[in-house]
Amino acid sequence: MGSVCQVLDQVCRQVLDQVISWTRIMVHTRSFSVYLTLSPPFSLSLSLSLTNHAAAMTVGVLALQGSFNEHIAALRRLGVQGIEIRKAEQLLTVSSLIIPGGESTTMAKLAEYHNLFPALREFVKTGKPVWGTCAGLIFLADRAVGQKEGGQELVGGLDCTVHRNFFGSQIQSFEADISVPQLTSKEGGAETFRGVFIRAPAVLDVGPGVEVLAHYPVPSNKEDALPETQVIVAVKQRNLLATAFHPELTADTRWHSYFMKMTKEIEQGASSSSSSSVVSVGETSVGAEQAKPDL
Repeated sequence: MGSVCQVLDQVCRQVLDQVISWTRIMVHTRSFSVYLTLSPPFSLSLSLSLTNHAAAMTVGVLALQGSFNEHIAALRRLGVQGIEIRKAEQLLTVSSLIIPGGESTTMAKLAEYHNLFPALREFVKTGKPVWGTCAGLIFLADRAVGQKEGGQELVGGLDCTVHRNFFGSQIQSFEADISVPQLTSKEGGAETFRGVFIRAPAVLDVGPGVEVLAHYPVPSNKEDALPETQVIVAVKQRNLLATAFHPELTADTRWHSYFMKMTKEIEQGASSSSSSSVVSVGETSVGAEQAKPDL
C-alpha cells in the first residue's frame, strides 16, 4: 500500500496548491484509481478502487499433460492470450483457468507431485472462472465413480457425480453432433456442436444448482445407462463450466467464446461489489458540482 499512500500524498498536495479551485481530482495507475472530490466549504469525498489489469488479460491453461496446446491455440484464434500453468504461484497471474482433456489419473499424480491441489481448490473457491474439458470435468466433479483402484484426488466444486470412462476405452472413442441450445442462443451458429469424445466421462447426476447445457443419447444396450435415454455431457455451476468432450480439438471456437463471455460476466459482477471505500469529511454545501479537468 506504499504506492497508494504516495498517490494520496500527491493528491493532497495538489488540493492545497489549488486552494479548492478544482472540485474533482483523479489519479490512475495500472493497479488502482483514486477519485477525490472537494466541495466548498469543507466537504471531502475519497474513493479508492483496486484492480488487477495484468491478470484480466490472460487465461491460464493447466499444462501438466493433455491437450493444453490446443486450448491455447483456440484462445489465440479469439485474440486471447493463454499461458501455461504448471506451478501454484502461476495461478496468481491469471483470472480464469482451463483444465484440459488428457489422462486424468496421470494429471492428478502430476498435480499432486507439484502440490497444485490446494491452490486449484482455492482458485475455485474464490469464484474465479474455471472450465474443465474431459479429464478437466473429472477434476472439477465433487464425486467420481469408475476410477482405477485407489481412486484419484479431485479438485471438486462442481456438484455432480461423474463416471470416469462412461463411454469406454480408447478404441471406443467417437465423434457426434450434440444439441447445444444454450450455446447457440449465446454464440449463434449451428444448433449442434461436433463433440469429440475420447475415453470420455459422463455426468450421471447433478445437484440443484447445476445447469445442464448438453445431453447425449445412450444406446439401450449400454449396461451403465440411466433409466433415461441420455446422459449429461456439459454443465455449468456459478463460476464452473465443464464438458465431457473436447471442443479444443475442433475448429469451432464457440465454447471458448462462451467461456470468455462467462469470465467477463463474473469479473464484472465481482468488480461491482469489489473493495472500494468512500470517506466523507465535513458537510456538503448546496450547489451543483462543476466539471473540472482530470490529471
